[in-house]
Amino acid sequence: MDKKFKTNSVFYNDYPKEPLVLENLSVKFMKQSKFIPLEIKEDTLCIAVADQSDYYTIDALKLAFGLNIETYEGKEEDILEAIERLYGAGSQSIETIIEEAGKDIYDLTAGGQDDVDHLRDMASEAPIIRLVNRLILNAIESRASDIHFEPFEDQFKVRYRIDGVLHNVESPPSRMQAAIISRVKIMAKLDIAERRLPQDGRIKLKISDKEIDFRVSTIPTLFGESLVMRILDRDTLVLDLEKLGFPHDMLAQYIELISMPYGMILVTGPTGSGKTSTLYTTLARINSAENKIITLEDPVEYQLRGVNQIQVNPKIGLTFAGGLRSIVRQDPDIILVGEIRDKETAEIAIQSALTGHLLFSTLHTNDAAGAVTRLLDMGVETFLLSSTLLGILAQRLVRVICQNCKERIEPDEKLLKGMNLTPDESGKISFYRGRGCEECRNTGFKGRMAIFEYLPVGDDVRREIVARSSTEKIKKTAIDKGMITLRQDGWRKVKEGITTISEVLRVTLER
Repeated sequence: MDKKFKTNSVFYNDYPKEPLVLENLSVKFMKQSKFIPLEIKEDTLCIAVADQSDYYTIDALKLAFGLNIETYEGKEEDILEAIERLYGAGSQSIETIIEEAGKDIYDLTAGGQDDVDHLRDMASEAPIIRLVNRLILNAIESRASDIHFEPFEDQFKVRYRIDGVLHNVESPPSRMQAAIISRVKIMAKLDIAERRLPQDGRIKLKISDKEIDFRVSTIPTLFGESLVMRILDRDTLVLDLEKLGFPHDMLAQYIELISMPYGMILVTGPTGSGKTSTLYTTLARINSAENKIITLEDPVEYQLRGVNQIQVNPKIGLTFAGGLRSIVRQDPDIILVGEIRDKETAEIAIQSALTGHLLFSTLHTNDAAGAVTRLLDMGVETFLLSSTLLGILAQRLVRVICQNCKERIEPDEKLLKGMNLTPDESGKISFYRGRGCEECRNTGFKGRMAIFEYLPVGDDVRREIVARSSTEKIKKTAIDKGMITLRQDGWRKVKEGITTISEVLRVTLER
């Protein structure tokens, strides 16, 4: 028996990823009898059925296929949804849809009004709609965070970003590029006639009984418009600090930090390092009836219950600096500024923290200590920064080893040297990797976890700030006081069998 079917019941995630095709088995019969085939093992057909006492259906299958029938109980709605996914119109492969859609599609480069009208017509054709829908559905089923549509001289690429790494998928021919891009732009309510300037939009779709937001961004390139869809699935947002990857000792310090009545707390890291998730989770932790929380974001990625969220809009003058001035007059207790980008925003943020508000924000720096020198370089006064800054959290995301194909290995000596480890130090540790399986799309990884570096701003660090010390000096002072660096936290997760040395080396830089 397949390891998935250990009990007499099956759940939606247990259903096959690909349809089990049986000759002369009609979709209509499956829907009427509310069953779906799961697998054939030797002389037995396993099915999930809503009513296990439906002997008419069981006998009919026995007679039709000459097999024993083994039944598993499934929910009626799950079975019908799986039938639609595997055998309905949505089950067509991308290759089939591309072949169907490509018959009457030609490339449009002139850019005249006639072409725009024709393009709008093609983008509204059923095959193009099905193709875009299938690409979106496949991305969600693959746990992708972004879909990239990229035009090149001789091909039109579609790629999914899964666990932070891009993967190629079946790509349509170049002649379909304009119709596909236009279809997504129509969905996002963008101007399909404008192909020379960047555009941004949003899409909201209901997929498998849940609403998913997409942030759409287009930009003109040498061979056409490049378009990226950021998938904002609220179900993937983990609003639990314990599950983000905080080590227990660091988590206790961070919870104490965010309980302060006022001051400034910064989260740093490059784009895509999980800063927004950490801040949303932090706000969810401290959100209560006693606190008024206002955020100023660009863009608002997820809607948080009980939090006043403001979308920055520079086109009409609503900038971070201008919005922050107005926020302070709204009598908030806690403020989140999406990013400190300039001196004006930094100074208003610090003034807000000085006047009794707890303020959170982000900076794009390589480590925690770098945030101090970045703010000083912006022109912030040292005495103001030293008196308001409470702590800095730097973070990166590492991929987690797939639990389904996890295996023990002997580590590469070059990787051990990269971590500055001797054979004696590494000899007592078990190292693991993911072999690659269907569960993880043969990558060896499934999901991501954060690694952290927390720099508390105590008296020693404040003295370094006032002295305008270098990033290296501030970092050394913090390490002497017990700070765990990003790489050290990554090494901790390697020893726990959560990730690999190569992943830690990929996202961290030791100087």
